[in-house]
Amino acid sequence: MHTPTHQAAGLAAELRLPTNWLDYTILGIYFAVVLGIGFAARTSVRTTLGFFLSGRSLPAWITGLAFVSANLAATEILGMAANSAQYGAYTVHWYWIGAIPAMVFLGLVMMPFYYGSRVRSVPEFLLLRFDRGAHLLSSVLFAFAAILIAGVNLYALAIVVEALLGWPQWMAVVVAGFFVLAYITLGGLSSAIYNEVLQFFVILAALIPIVVLGLKKAGGWDALTDTLTEAHGADFTTAWGGTGIGNANPLGANWLTIVLGLGFVLSFGYWTTNFAEVQRALSAKNLSAARRTPLIAAYPKIFIVFLVMIPGLVAAALVPDIGTAGSDLQYNHAIPYLMQQLLPNGVLGIAVTGLLAAFMAGMAANVSSFNTVFTNDIWARYVVRDREDGYYVRFGRLITAIGVLASIGTAFLASSFSNIMSYLQTLFSFFNVPMFVVFVVGMFWKRASAKSGFWGLLAGTTAAVVNYFWIYEQGVVGIPTDQGANFVSAIVGFAAGAVVMFAVSPFTAPKPADELQGLVYGTGSPGTAEPPAVGDDAWYRRPALLGWGAVVVAAACYIPFSF
Repeated sequence: MHTPTHQAAGLAAELRLPTNWLDYTILGIYFAVVLGIGFAARTSVRTTLGFFLSGRSLPAWITGLAFVSANLAATEILGMAANSAQYGAYTVHWYWIGAIPAMVFLGLVMMPFYYGSRVRSVPEFLLLRFDRGAHLLSSVLFAFAAILIAGVNLYALAIVVEALLGWPQWMAVVVAGFFVLAYITLGGLSSAIYNEVLQFFVILAALIPIVVLGLKKAGGWDALTDTLTEAHGADFTTAWGGTGIGNANPLGANWLTIVLGLGFVLSFGYWTTNFAEVQRALSAKNLSAARRTPLIAAYPKIFIVFLVMIPGLVAAALVPDIGTAGSDLQYNHAIPYLMQQLLPNGVLGIAVTGLLAAFMAGMAANVSSFNTVFTNDIWARYVVRDREDGYYVRFGRLITAIGVLASIGTAFLASSFSNIMSYLQTLFSFFNVPMFVVFVVGMFWKRASAKSGFWGLLAGTTAAVVNYFWIYEQGVVGIPTDQGANFVSAIVGFAAGAVVMFAVSPFTAPKPADELQGLVYGTGSPGTAEPPAVGDDAWYRRPALLGWGAVVVAAACYIPFSF
């Protein structure tokens, strides 16, 4: 039996990394490359389509890696490692049931509607399917959510850099925010996407040494699971153990809320409507590449869970009281603690660079989606209309700067959560889930009226917020954990939005049938007539094969964690 070798007391004060000139040189080279990509991409930015959607010119492998990298932010790395330290192997659900099916659904079912209708954003699709009310409300909610989520990335960066490098939080925020602002303002979405591809490989280079050395420190996988089982019970290292209805488990959720709340409502709500990811697919060069974007991203997503879950499990084994009142370490400190304990100079520089890359990938994804929605869906449509294209490119650069500054303000809202992934899931249940129910009802039910989109979105958002802040926070219903409450809030928001849409539609006018062509399932996707590009019809590029293959691989990964 492997026994923990570290005590928690005073560890937070010892998280400072022993960085030297080699580590800072690696960091400096990375920042220079990031700005270089921004300057290089600037030459291709002449129009709003070029600035906001890369001229719809990128190949599928680029957009696919950018798709997964945009999601693999510092909040993902720190948050899922924190999730694992707190809840154990239940973290796999966020990937294999909470991501892959929804990513496949996006690629196979929804991308033909998004890409084929030539919309520039997710809210713009709601304008075509419903009316201006649904469009404006979704645009405002999305812009607000994007700034909140970008603020989470800023907060994650600040606490890590302050602990590891000794920089004040304000300095970490300003320096990293400046680089994100610079390369997005210079090169628009193309700069963000090409940097995200680079960041994907930098992040892998940072996480793999932590996993390998962490397992070695814990005595190997068997010793690690023995230690965690002794400390937390057998369910801590299984995916489904203790999730029967009425059973107690670390996650505070049962199989039904996991499958419906996370696997369906939260997952589909996030992956199919979150413009920070969908925008990458919309920048693809044709419909085939757009459909393959989330399907290509699904394969690395299946295995990334091991790179974020194992460090969290190792931290829980080495510091048994992590996240408790008797410990100086929060769950969010799992990755920084292992970096401080395990990595030598040089490798340490790569790891720090990887965390900064993860931060910038996540923040850039949200800021670039924010500037697109605010410029095209709010400013150009409702405030200053019918100006020349160059005006909106300039305004897009201005609103990017404003978005970064606003994110600094929202960073402090995340500080009240010891597990930032819980905070993110709360935001998703408030904003993404209600938008998804409007999408799915509108896409599959032709009779859903133009007005039902607005009222369904408003009702779903309100119900999710009320459920979390009144029913859960005030203890009206006993839900033991934040994550369990998020699953329930997502289900409540989805149900409320659907009920209101079905109730409102019979009493309000439907859109004319000719205006629904290509926007409702069964009326024909506006992109299905597009012939495949040369090579896209190869068997290994068929979307159905890629999508169902990812589902099968994800399901098979559950087998070792089911017993």
